[in-house]
Amino acid sequence: MESRIAQLLQLAHEIGREDRQLAILGEGNVSGKIDDSHFAVKASGCSLATLAERDVTVCDAAKVLAIFEERGPLPDDVIEDRLLSARSDSSAKKPSLETMFHAWLLSLPGVEFIAHCHSRAANQVLCSPRGRDFAERRMFPDEIVYCGPSSVFVPYVDPGLPLAREIAERTSLFREASGRAPRLILLQNHGIIALGAAMEATLACVLMCDKAAAIFAGAAALGGPNFLSAQQVERIATRRDEAYRQNNLTRE
Repeated sequence: MESRIAQLLQLAHEIGREDRQLAILGEGNVSGKIDDSHFAVKASGCSLATLAERDVTVCDAAKVLAIFEERGPLPDDVIEDRLLSARSDSSAKKPSLETMFHAWLLSLPGVEFIAHCHSRAANQVLCSPRGRDFAERRMFPDEIVYCGPSSVFVPYVDPGLPLAREIAERTSLFREASGRAPRLILLQNHGIIALGAAMEATLACVLMCDKAAAIFAGAAALGGPNFLSAQQVERIATRRDEAYRQNNLTRE
């Protein structure tokens, strides 16, 4: 568990770097599997840039998923009590409100780490009418390699349980259509979620999404973007040399 927490802290610090403009103040969160029954997640209100071990809370996955699976809306105080009761250590800090979508996404095959942040470049696009284009189409090869051939696009929903349920529904539809888990989920008017089998792959997805968003915004100002065709995207996604580069990021 100690090595997994150390990796989670490294991921948080990389995303929280001020020069990268991915998250400021208490924005964003990270999580990682500890074992088949538990995961660690950033505590509510803590900064990614300065995250310490005391700011990471280990949760019982089944207890968090039980909140998620209840029908209908739940009052905020009930959700807070359930999240507190899901802590493995009752003295640990309160988990992030977004712990519910972390628990669900970490239950997907091959997902070991999750990073959520509010990249300035990405939100320039996601707060515009072009957000779905950015999610579903690709402009250059490395965007395909590190973010996948396409991403899940989630229309705006208030954070908390409603957002967790919408993410699950949209991601399930994506998996049915593509036969794979996404590497990147884009939240309209909100931010990005990167999923990875290793910390390095998760961070690479975040950084490449941020770069792609900046390119998208610049290309849009010049009358574009000029998107790759579906055939070009598929060819890049299935090239052996590109698969090799991606696999190098999933070896812990």
